[in-house]
Amino acid sequence: MNNPRLAGRYAKSLLDLATEQNQVDAVYADMKWLHSICKSNPDFVNMLRSPVIKPTAKGKIIESITKERVSTLTSAFIQLLVRKARETNLPEIATTYIDQFNALRNIHKVKITTADPITDDMLNAIMANVKATATAGQTFEVETAVNNELIGGFLLETSGTLVDATILRDLKDIHKQFMNNDYLHRIR
Repeated sequence: MNNPRLAGRYAKSLLDLATEQNQVDAVYADMKWLHSICKSNPDFVNMLRSPVIKPTAKGKIIESITKERVSTLTSAFIQLLVRKARETNLPEIATTYIDQFNALRNIHKVKITTADPITDDMLNAIMANVKATATAGQTFEVETAVNNELIGGFLLETSGTLVDATILRDLKDIHKQFMNNDYLHRIR
């Protein structure tokens, strides 16, 4: 069901319309809210993608969830998706809209994964280094995650770049060095 071209076109159309009506920020907030619902509630996404549930029933369910929580423009857009039987693509459209909004406003996503919850001081230190390499006018949206398997250190993902400063990577590097040890072959 993932159709990035379709999601891109619908998201761009919505962004253009929101720009004309000076509602870009309101629609962005709505799309962030819809994205969080889709991310946290797989039953909602399954309902959207179910071929058994009729589009009119899906429209009523979506309307009951979004009623008075989204702007009129977003509500009308969702109704259009239901009429065109494109409601299955709503999660991708919301994600793509967020990405296009971020590109428009020069906002870059930064994801920091640590073994333990990150402290504010550590987050500020890492972000100071990221901002030092950034160009003027860039702003950052920071997301943090915890992965106990990293043992220590952090993973930093931004703009297609991955900085791996974890203890797990260091241990794997040491393991590779031991496996490729030339002295071991000379002893045998």
